[in-house]
Amino acid sequence: MEIHSNSTEGIDLAQLSGWDIVVADDASASEVYAAEEFQRLFAQASGATLAIVQRTARPDKHIFIGPSRALSASNVAFSIDGFGDEDLRIVIRDGNIAIAGGRPRGTLYGVYTFLEDYLGIRFLTTDHTYVPKIGLSCVVGPVDRFYHPPLNFRWSFYWEINTNAAFATRLRVNTVADAPKLGAKTGLLEINHSFKRQCPVSKYGQEHPEYFALLAGQYGQEYPEFFTLVGGQRKLDVPSGPELCLTNPDVLKIVTESVLSDLDNNPAVKNVSVCQNDNDNYCQCANCAAIDKAQGTPMGSLLTFVNAVADEVAKKHPDVMVATEAYWYTRKPPKTIRPRSNVQIQVCSIECCQIHPIDDPNCPKNVAFCRDMSDWGKICDNIYIWNYNTNFSNWLLPCPNLRVIEPNIRYFVANNAKGILMQVVYSSPASELSDLRNYIITNLLWDPNRNGQELTDEFLDLHYGRAAEPVRRFINLVHDHVEASGLHPGCAGRARDFAVDESIAQAGLDAFDEALKLAESDAIRHRVEKASICAYRAAIEPIWYVEDPQKVDPSNWPPSWNALNATEDPGKVDPSLTKRMRPLVQRFLELCEQYKVTEARESYPFDPTAARIRRAVGL
Repeated sequence: MEIHSNSTEGIDLAQLSGWDIVVADDASASEVYAAEEFQRLFAQASGATLAIVQRTARPDKHIFIGPSRALSASNVAFSIDGFGDEDLRIVIRDGNIAIAGGRPRGTLYGVYTFLEDYLGIRFLTTDHTYVPKIGLSCVVGPVDRFYHPPLNFRWSFYWEINTNAAFATRLRVNTVADAPKLGAKTGLLEINHSFKRQCPVSKYGQEHPEYFALLAGQYGQEYPEFFTLVGGQRKLDVPSGPELCLTNPDVLKIVTESVLSDLDNNPAVKNVSVCQNDNDNYCQCANCAAIDKAQGTPMGSLLTFVNAVADEVAKKHPDVMVATEAYWYTRKPPKTIRPRSNVQIQVCSIECCQIHPIDDPNCPKNVAFCRDMSDWGKICDNIYIWNYNTNFSNWLLPCPNLRVIEPNIRYFVANNAKGILMQVVYSSPASELSDLRNYIITNLLWDPNRNGQELTDEFLDLHYGRAAEPVRRFINLVHDHVEASGLHPGCAGRARDFAVDESIAQAGLDAFDEALKLAESDAIRHRVEKASICAYRAAIEPIWYVEDPQKVDPSNWPPSWNALNATEDPGKVDPSLTKRMRPLVQRFLELCEQYKVTEARESYPFDPTAARIRRAVGL
C-alpha cells in the first residue's frame, strides 16, 4: 500500500552521481547482500557504481538499505518494529531513498521490488536478467510504500528454481535458500507424505502388522497388479508404504514420539508433517471405519489422529503447526471434527482440470474441489495449497494451462490460503516452456494482483525479442484449441487428452522455425531452440509409445501401471511413418541432449525412453 506523504519532490535515478549506499555496522548478512545486489544491478543500469558505506556525513544523496542509525536520523526515517519476516517499505523523497524490511528477508525483497518497479529490471531466467539502461532521466517519487506479501509460503517447484537459490531469492521464492545472505528460507516446511517415515513398516511390520491398515478388499483398483486383496488383510508391501491404523494407541505414540524428536532436533521449523502415504489403502478396521462413517470421509480418522498429535506438540512447541494433507480420499472435511488451532491443512488439487480455472462453475472436475475448499475455510485458519500445474506423464508435451495460473492463485488467496506450492517439473531442466511458466508463477505468488497475460507477453518480448511473435502465436493456438475441445484434462495424459493433434504439432514446428529465422542473436536462438522441444515432442507422438515387441508379453498388454505410456499395438510402425518420424526424433533427441533433459515424465529417467524411440524409427 502507499503511505501518503506531504513531500512533492521525487528523485531522478539518472542523476545519482556522488550518492552512496548506506548499510548499518551490524547489518544482517542478507542486508549486506541486498546492498551489494543494489550496487551491482544499478551499475548495470546506469553505468555508475555507488560506494557502500556504514556512516554518513551529509543529510542527502543516500540510499539506505536496511535499518540503521543513519536511516533513523534521516529525513526518510522509519522503524521496522512490528514488521513481519518479509514486510518491506520503500521511501523515495527529498534527496534520499530508503529500502528496509523485516528480518531476515524483508530488506532484500525490498531491493528486488525497487529494482523491478522503478528501474524496470526483470529476473527472467537463471542466465537472463533484463537490465534496461536508465537513460538521461528517470524521475520517481515521491513514494512511501509498504508491502506485506499475502502468502507466507511460496514455491514454484521447478528444477530451475530448486537448483539455483540465488535466482529463487530474486523471484521471492522463500522455500529454497539456506544461505543467510539470501535471507535463508521460511521455517515452514513442505507438507508431504510422512507416515512411512514416522512408523516404518521395515521396523514394525513383521512383529506388529496391526499397526498398519486393515483393508476390506475394495482398494488398489488403480494399480491392481500391486494389490490382489481379499477382505481383512493387512497389506504391507505397498510401494509408497502402507497406511497406518489411525486408532491404534501404539501407532499414535510412535508417530508422536517421532514428531517430537524431529522438532527437538530442528528448533527453527514452524511446522511438521503428519500425513498419509501416497496411496488410497486407508484402514478399515472397526474403529477407524466407525469414525469415517460418522464423519462422512476418511479424513475423520486422520484428523482425529492429527489432532491428538497436535495436542502433544502444543505442550512442548506451542508455536509449531502440525500439518496434514487434505489429499485424494481425505480432501473432504469431516462433518463435526474440527482441526486444532495449531493444525495446518494443505488442500491438494490433484483431481482438478488443468485448462479451466478452479472456480469455473461449468467445469465438473473443479466444482467439488471448490466446495471442499470452502468447507475447509469455514473450520480452519491455517489453509495451504498444493496445486498441480503440469502433465506428470508427459513433461515435454504442450500443456495448455498458462491461462489458469492467475485465476487459480487469486482464487486460493481470496479463500484465505496462506501459502501455495505449485508442483511442476521439479527434477529435470528444459521441460515444456519451463522458463516462461516459472516467471508467471513466481510473480503471481509474490503479487497475486498482477496480470497473467501481461506477464506472459512481457517474458516473451524480453526473452525472445523479434522471435517472440511466432512463439506467442503457437501458445495462443494451443490454448484456443483445447478450450474449444470440450475436454477436461487432469494432471496426467497423452497429447490427445490436451487436444494436441497433428495440426497443432505442425503449427508448433512452423512457429519455432519462423522464430529461429527471426532470432537476432545466438543467445535468443538458443532460447528458441529450448522452447521448441515441446513442438518436436508433440510431432513425434505417433511413435512415442511404441515398445520393442521382443520385450512385450502380448498376454499382459498394456500393463495397467503404465497405461499412459503404452501403445495398443506395441512394436508395429508403418514404414512410411517411420521415415517421416526419423528426422523429427533425431532433432528432438539432439535438443534434449543439448538442453540437458533428464526426465520426460515424473520419476522415470529419460535415457530408456530415448533409446526406445530411437529403436522405433531405426536410429
